[in-house]
Amino acid sequence: MSDSPDATGSASDPSRSRHNTAVVWFRHDLRLHDNEALTEAATADNLVPVYVFDTREYGKAEYGGARSFRYEKTGIHRTRFRREAVADLRESLRSRGSDLVVREGRPERAVAEVAARVDADAVHLHTSPSPEESGVEGAARGALRELDIDARRYWGHTLYHVNDLPDGYRNVPDTYSSFRKSVEGSASVRAPLGTPTLPPLPDDAPDPGAIPPLAALSGADQPDDDRGVLPFVGGESAALDRVETYLWDEDRLREYKETRNGMIGQGYSSKLSAWLSEGCLSPRYVESEVDRYEDLRVSNDSTYWLLFELIWRDFYQFQVAKYGKQFFAPGGLRERDDISWRVPAEDDEAARQFERWMSGETGIPFVDANMRELNQTGYMSNRGRQNVASFFANNLRIDWRRGAAHFETQLVDYDPASNYGNWAYIAGVGNDSRDRYFNIVKQARKYDGQAEYVTQWLPELDPLPPRYAHEPWTMSERDQAEYGVELGIDYPAPMVDLDQTYQKLR
Repeated sequence: MSDSPDATGSASDPSRSRHNTAVVWFRHDLRLHDNEALTEAATADNLVPVYVFDTREYGKAEYGGARSFRYEKTGIHRTRFRREAVADLRESLRSRGSDLVVREGRPERAVAEVAARVDADAVHLHTSPSPEESGVEGAARGALRELDIDARRYWGHTLYHVNDLPDGYRNVPDTYSSFRKSVEGSASVRAPLGTPTLPPLPDDAPDPGAIPPLAALSGADQPDDDRGVLPFVGGESAALDRVETYLWDEDRLREYKETRNGMIGQGYSSKLSAWLSEGCLSPRYVESEVDRYEDLRVSNDSTYWLLFELIWRDFYQFQVAKYGKQFFAPGGLRERDDISWRVPAEDDEAARQFERWMSGETGIPFVDANMRELNQTGYMSNRGRQNVASFFANNLRIDWRRGAAHFETQLVDYDPASNYGNWAYIAGVGNDSRDRYFNIVKQARKYDGQAEYVTQWLPELDPLPPRYAHEPWTMSERDQAEYGVELGIDYPAPMVDLDQTYQKLR
């Protein structure tokens, strides 16, 4: 980033002048609570809220950089979630006497057009450290500068504010433990802002516009799968309901650490990530609710562990701010050039394996079950993500960015920093000095001992006892006949010998 990503002003700055007409450009901050850009814009006499569906985020996109490839940018799950979030935001604004102007196209043009139409004094927005989002923001600021309209930027998507880091974002530690100790020891979390009173729209406010149909953005809809852990509904309303349900109604927070590695059901983790990623939920609000829970219910390792995970999220956000495009390069932050990544476009076998991995047809049940859950629902447990990523990057040695890009397509809770940061970590090119891999079968036995998860997503393996459901390739022909599951017919034979690939990694 070329300049500081922090806010250009704050609500506590008495020198700020009152604007006559303000535009607030909603991006990945689709909420009214704890929204500094909105709070500041609401000091104007008139306010125009705007959201733009960036057409570059839908359909095929070019990854860019070394050995670039094309992939589906935003799949059906996140598209549906985002549309719901925008619709919920519009309804919330309308209930407060305002509205949301919705456009489709390039935000840098659409926002400037709206600002010029209402003769805005300033456009308020939350900044983002990710290169793509930063590029759009830079283009928008340039367009506004030509119109002599001020662009005011704020930082609002992390637990710790960028201005409160002990040594600034350019000097954040490159390991999580050091980062966590640094912020816990020398920084504090700011109190979340409330929902502001909104000024009216100007008399010449543009037509609000329609939210684009789902099919226009991502093709045909996909029906809900009742095996999914949660019906992820986009929007601030659903986000606040989930916090209320998980913490207060079901009292799950007290057991978060013990249950977070579960595989089935809505209660095994908080599952706040989708709402955090689209900005329907503020991490500072979550922290304040955890504090309140600790005061009123219990304070233990589990309550801390949820904050621990929020700090992990912060860590990757600030790593992206620090390293920019290098974060997404084949060699990652470590700039490794000693791994010969297989490239599907150059290797027919790698291409076939890539397709089988994506579709959940590898012949490794724990991998396949997780990939089918992802494809059908847009979600996968953290345990599942680590294992399928390890299989892809370490056992197959296919360019890790292709796997991360598939996650980008499918995940309802996709966040560029967390997604690519975790993939790079597993692939050995990210924020870790050690190479690491997961023993897939050992992990499956530990976290899915009775094969309930595997057989839920691979019903063709349901007749098998757990030992065979996790390792069907160990069945003899007699076993296959006895249980009615024939490898290569009812379920694929494994496309690689796991033990042989582990030998190469040791």
